[in-house]
Amino acid sequence: MPFSIVTRAFAVILGVAVVAGGTAARSDLRNEPVITEGLIAAAMAYEIGDKCPSLNARITQGIAFLWSLEAEARALGYSRDEINAYVRSDAEKDRMEALAWQRFAQLGGVREDIATYCAVGEAQMAQDTQVGRLLSR
Repeated sequence: MPFSIVTRAFAVILGVAVVAGGTAARSDLRNEPVITEGLIAAAMAYEIGDKCPSLNARITQGIAFLWSLEAEARALGYSRDEINAYVRSDAEKDRMEALAWQRFAQLGGVREDIATYCAVGEAQMAQDTQVGRLLSR
């Protein structure tokens, strides 16, 4: 099952980008670590909250976090068109999903093993990571 939040995250950023004005921009939004890491964290928190019965994703906080990623992209100089192209790209969605699953596995998560979703989520909360801050009990 894919990380649904990656698609949702891109959609939220797209919605914000549509109302934003253009500025001088740089290329390769995909190479901005703060954006990539933020989307991975949001994807993981959403998936953990969805699978682990004792944890929940903080949806409102997650949406606010995604808006902050869009603002960060704008602050880095990316135009509305560049952000739109990035968030509409199926290749980028697939790349982000693969990165999120890879990170999940590195943290001890195993797809469809619910206990590992909970263990990863609890560990992330204890370590006060971005993933952990997007989760609640």
